[in-house]
Amino acid sequence: MRVFVASLATETNTFSPVPTDRACFDSAFYAPPGQHPPAPTLCSAAFVVLRDRAVAEGFTLVEGTATWAEPGGLVQRQTYEALRDEILDQLRVALPVDAVVMGLHGAMVAQGYDDCEGDLLARVRAIVGPDVVVGATFDPHSHLTALRVRSLDVLNAFLEFPHTDFVERAEQVVDLVVRAARGEIRPVISTFDCRMIDILPTSQEPIRGFVDRLKAQEGQDGILSVSLIHGFLAGDVPELGTQVAVVTDGDPAAGSALARRLGLEVFGLRGTTRMRQHDIPAALRDARAIAARHPDRPVVLADIWDNPGGGVAGDGTLILRAMMAAGLDDIGVATIWDPMAVVFCRAAGEGARISLRFGGKSGPDGGEPIDAEVEVIRAVEQSWQSFGSSRVPLGPTAVVRLCGSRIDVILNTNRTQTFDPDIFANLGVDMAAKRYVIVKSTNHFYAAFRPQAAEILYVDAGTQYPSDPLQTNYTRLRREIWPRIDDPHGGATAS
Repeated sequence: MRVFVASLATETNTFSPVPTDRACFDSAFYAPPGQHPPAPTLCSAAFVVLRDRAVAEGFTLVEGTATWAEPGGLVQRQTYEALRDEILDQLRVALPVDAVVMGLHGAMVAQGYDDCEGDLLARVRAIVGPDVVVGATFDPHSHLTALRVRSLDVLNAFLEFPHTDFVERAEQVVDLVVRAARGEIRPVISTFDCRMIDILPTSQEPIRGFVDRLKAQEGQDGILSVSLIHGFLAGDVPELGTQVAVVTDGDPAAGSALARRLGLEVFGLRGTTRMRQHDIPAALRDARAIAARHPDRPVVLADIWDNPGGGVAGDGTLILRAMMAAGLDDIGVATIWDPMAVVFCRAAGEGARISLRFGGKSGPDGGEPIDAEVEVIRAVEQSWQSFGSSRVPLGPTAVVRLCGSRIDVILNTNRTQTFDPDIFANLGVDMAAKRYVIVKSTNHFYAAFRPQAAEILYVDAGTQYPSDPLQTNYTRLRREIWPRIDDPHGGATAS
């Protein structure tokens, strides 16, 4: 048996002013055939899983390119087409194959392509024909299109948000694809359109319980896999929205019935699932009170919409400025994206005191730049943070301390959201000794930061992320979805 694997992934915020070109893929993660590292990445864990399976079971694995760009704005057309064609050419050379596994994100949009993954998968199917098993794993913050479903035999999405299970879900897809290629199962995909869009964190109820019930269906009565596709608020595409996908062993009727039942159940939870969000004044008030009660652990303030993981710049200063104006001190910030400020800090060198302008450069919604006298605490060529078992590069990085304060700010070159406290430790900052910590992330930070935090406050400080579907100017959405219409199912949830 011969299996081909490749990965092409990014998450596109179609409202973001930050364009995505080839340099974005090269700087974040690019591994040509045979050079994927031993550790998995979010969308390429199938490589590592397949390597182990190929050795254990004696089949031939052919590796194509694996690449990922940090979330941003529209992908340059030439960049997408070049990377797509690179992988397709590798597949043609690998023929004949019995199976193909693709590691995708599912929310990539390029100039001229609303559905990059659907385009890629349709071309894969055209190359290998109808009898080769094709499977893919997706991030749940994606768009499940009809073209993708037609092109695939097997699909799943990560179930956890934060995405702590990306290796586990890659293992499931690989297992189902291998079994299908051997004729042991006949996977069929069924879907249900929930006709909604919302934030669905598994770190709290009610989605915690819903996903646990969803997991319990897998392996029962011919149900091979069940996935909740959350959708991606910041993607203006025709098939935006939440869906449920069920893979059965040759039983599409059962799959459709289960997808519908689960889909209507999650629709019934609409409007109750988001994390409690604070505006800045309320966040500062609560943070002071929590810090007074828990002086031994930092209060974590999550700047949830200035999140590079959602495709925006991540250079907003609104929360930090407000804390400084309120007289709060002893703050750690991870991170503010500012490549120019990093260049200045590295040129000055560690220990230097300089006048520095940082943050607030990508647009007017994230606050004004901060002008301050700073001490350069660290200035390094490369730094990184963990995301589960993978490493996320920060690129050239600096840590500056605002003179006359205990405010330490990490300035990075590669845009990335905050995942793990080791983002501080790797740069010599003792996060545990801070009274307050600001992170740029919606929820992926939660699993790693929660054990060390006195409490976590989710802060809605604005910026360019389109977080309110009622106000967002979607121009390509083809159908009515909640909350833009109250009941797009016409009362079906009542029964």
